Amino acid sequence: MKIALAQFEVSRGAPSTNLTKIRELVAQSKAQGGQVVFLPEMCTTGFNWSRNLELLNQPAEHRAQIAAFAVEFNVAICGSFLEQTESRQAANTLYFFERTGAISAQYRKVHLFTLFGEEKHVQPGEAIVTADTELGRIGCSICYDLRFPELFRKCALDGAVVQVLAAAFPHPRLAHWRSLIQARAIENQSYFIATNQCGIERHGSSIGECDYFGHSMVVDPWGRILLEASESEGVYLADIDLAEVTNARGRLTALKDRRPELYYNA
Repeated sequence: MKIALAQFEVSRGAPSTNLTKIRELVAQSKAQGGQVVFLPEMCTTGFNWSRNLELLNQPAEHRAQIAAFAVEFNVAICGSFLEQTESRQAANTLYFFERTGAISAQYRKVHLFTLFGEEKHVQPGEAIVTADTELGRIGCSICYDLRFPELFRKCALDGAVVQVLAAAFPHPRLAHWRSLIQARAIENQSYFIATNQCGIERHGSSIGECDYFGHSMVVDPWGRILLEASESEGVYLADIDLAEVTNARGRLTALKDRRPELYYNA
């Protein structure tokens, strides 16, 4: 299956601008043969938290437009979006839209980035999510989740063959990004698809600037890098074959050889 990673600079607090850009990138992805399009973290709003509180009554409308793009271009779309919770708080939520516009996965970010103060503005998720999609069974994650291997192991044990990450990773942590993605793919013998923002976002005096480095990646179950984007905005494509997951897990039986009874009783 051909997948497309739509890496772009998210305009802070400007959903109309971002939705226009997303439609352009989805159209480009379709024209180049992409069957599933991946978007970065908070792709319709960015991280302007005061502005996002004003926008909390709009996320359902934004998601409806993304679903409409999926139907219009006959592609599946996956990314992270601002969401209003049942208690009317903000959440950072990953959705997978099938090409019919139906939602097959919904995951709220469970690890909030305290260095960034995210916990002051966002309600954390309380569940790790795997879901059956037209891509296959996916494990869902967002940005800072990448640093917590337990999440990805649980997804793999729950049947995920593809790990999906929407992110806004900035400099100077490019070495972490690349190493952690490869590690998560290798240790769980899964494909790993990670889509990052690019460009500079200015957060004011408390945080300063974030220079998102792009480098969206696709890594196979052996840890081989099938795709690594530049720092530039654009559509980046890769082919994945889920038979390679079966091959990797059959030849190197690390998941079967685990001894969990020893790991958590110290």
